[in-house]
Amino acid sequence: MPSYSMGQAARLLGVSSETVRRWADGGKLGAERDRSGKRVVDGVALARFAAERGAGPHAVPEDDVPTSVRNSFVGIVTAVRVDDVAALVEVQSGPHRLVSLVTREAVEELALEVGVTVTARVKSTSVHIDLP
Repeated sequence: MPSYSMGQAARLLGVSSETVRRWADGGKLGAERDRSGKRVVDGVALARFAAERGAGPHAVPEDDVPTSVRNSFVGIVTAVRVDDVAALVEVQSGPHRLVSLVTREAVEELALEVGVTVTARVKSTSVHIDLP
């Protein structure tokens, strides 16, 4: 069963190592000492914590419309690049950067601009997973 150092857990959760240490000290995230005395987080416990954290109040607005899309990211627009027909919209949702190619018309209709809060929805027939 894999275990993760405080730094590795922090990178996976998109927070600082100090935040992970505070969560461990406060009992929110279980941590143990390995053979060398360093604190580590069990992989299963880390996955459970990440899933619970992702299902928190900032994941999807409560008044969200019913949808079959299960991958929704509330975030802030950080860039909009528009040309004659298409536009590239960048959204930062926590530690996740999402980039979407949409029509210029959609950008105009939705009044998308830097600083606007949006929900990015991802539905794909192909998802690739790589090991580090």
